[in-house]
Amino acid sequence: MVVKKQSISSSSPWTEKRKYSKIKEIHYSFLKPQLRYALLICVLLSVWFVILRCFLLWSFSSSANSNKKLNVAEKVKTISESSAISRCEGGMSVYLYDMPAEFNKGLLKDCSHLNTYTDMCPHVANSGLGQPLSYMVASAVATTWFATHQFIAEMIFHARMENHPCRTFDPINAKLFYVPFYGGLDASGKFHSANLTERDELAVRLADYLRSKPWWERHHGKDHFLVLGRTAWDFLRRNNEFGNSLLSLPDVQNMSVLTVERNPWDLVHNQHGIPYPSYFHPYTSHQMMTWQNRMRQSSRPHLFSFIGGPRKGVEKAAVRDELIKQCSESGRCNLLRCGKGPSKCHDPIEVLKVMSQSQFCLQAPGDSFTRRSTFDSVLAGCIPVFFSPHTVYTQYEWFFPAGDVSAYSVYIDENVLKMGNGTERVVSIEEELLKIEREKVERMRRTVINLMPRLTYAHPNATYSGFQDAVDVALEALWAKRLKLNI
Repeated sequence: MVVKKQSISSSSPWTEKRKYSKIKEIHYSFLKPQLRYALLICVLLSVWFVILRCFLLWSFSSSANSNKKLNVAEKVKTISESSAISRCEGGMSVYLYDMPAEFNKGLLKDCSHLNTYTDMCPHVANSGLGQPLSYMVASAVATTWFATHQFIAEMIFHARMENHPCRTFDPINAKLFYVPFYGGLDASGKFHSANLTERDELAVRLADYLRSKPWWERHHGKDHFLVLGRTAWDFLRRNNEFGNSLLSLPDVQNMSVLTVERNPWDLVHNQHGIPYPSYFHPYTSHQMMTWQNRMRQSSRPHLFSFIGGPRKGVEKAAVRDELIKQCSESGRCNLLRCGKGPSKCHDPIEVLKVMSQSQFCLQAPGDSFTRRSTFDSVLAGCIPVFFSPHTVYTQYEWFFPAGDVSAYSVYIDENVLKMGNGTERVVSIEEELLKIEREKVERMRRTVINLMPRLTYAHPNATYSGFQDAVDVALEALWAKRLKLNI
C-alpha cells in the first residue's frame, strides 16, 4: 500500500484539531516510518484474517443449512409421493391368492361357452373391460371407454387388484385375503345343466383349496373375500332351480362376498353389493373430472326417460309395463324401448345419449331387483328414480350416501303405480317429478355427478388414478369390517 503524504495548510479545517492533539503526536513520534507501515500491515492482515474466518464459517453454516433444507425437501417430496401412490392407511394390506388357473383365467379358454345366452369372448377381452369404444371420447393417452358387459365385475376387480398399491406378496403379514374366483362366469355357463353335481363342482373344489392354506386357518376365512360378477340368486340354488350353491357352502359363508346384487334378507350378513361396471374406465382424475364437467354442462331437454323393455311372468318386473305406457304418453319423456335382437339399448353411445339429455332416469326392476342402468344413469349425470327399495337402498350401503336418499334419487313405490280399479291411474310419474323444485333438482344432480368416481371402476393399468374408485371404496369398507370384527 502506498500512502501519499500531503501538507496541511493553515486553511485546513483540521488546524484547530491539531492544536488540541499533542498527546497523539507525541505517541506516534517515537515510531519510525518503517515500523508504522509494518504495524499498519499487521492490522490489515489481522482484519483480513478475521473477515476470512467469518466468511468461511458463514459459508459452512449456509451450506449445512442448504443441505438440511434439501434433505427436508426430499423427505417431504418422498412422503408426498408415497401418500399419492399408496392410500392403504392404518396398515391395510391385501394378499392376492395365486390360484390354479381353473378357478379364474383358465375358464377364459372356453369363453364362447361361458354364458348360455351370448358369446363372452368379446367381453372378457382387455381384462374384462371388453371391446374399446374409440368413437366415444378421443384420448391421446389411452382408451377409457369400453363395451363392458354388465356381469363381468369379478374380472375387472381381479385386474385392478393385480396392480393395486394395497397389494402385498406376504401372506403371513397380510390383513385381508382376496380370492380371485370367476364364479359368475363358471355359473352362467352351466345354468341349465341337468347335472347338479357338475354345477357345484368348481365351487366345492374352491372350498377344499382354501381350507388347505395355512392362512385360512388363522381366522377360518373371516379375513377373506371374493367378488362375484352376477347376482346372489345365481349362487343360492334351491331345489333343482338354476345356478349353483356356492353361497350356501359353510366355508364361503365365513367369507365376505361382494356381488352386484346381494340377497336383502341375507341371514349370514356376509354379502355386500358392489356397482355393476359401466362403460367408463379412466386412468386419471383429470379424465374423470373432464367427463364430470361435461355432464354438468349437458343440456337436458327431457324431464325423464326410460330405457328398457317389458317383462312377462316376473311379478317384480310388472311395473315396467306401466313405465313404458306413461313414458310413451308423455311429451316430456324419452323412451328407448328394448327388445329381442339388435337394439339401440345395447349401444353405449345411444344409452348415454338418452340419459345425458334427461333430468331423471326411471330405474325399474328387471329380472332381479337391481340393474346396470342405475350406474349408467349416474355416469350420465341423470337423477335415478327407483320403484323398489331393493334396487339400491338395501344393496349398496358402501357406495351411496347413507341417510337422506332424496339427496340423490326419487322414490315412487311401485304399488302406487298399479291401476286402482283397472281404469284409474293412482300416480302420474310426470306430475311427481314436476313437483320437485328446480333448485333441488340442481342439488340432486350435483350429488349424483359427485358420486361418479366411487361408482366407477378405474382402468386396471392405473396404479394410482388420483381418485377413489369402486375397488378402493370396497377395500376400505372391508378393512373397516375386519377392524370391527377385531380379528
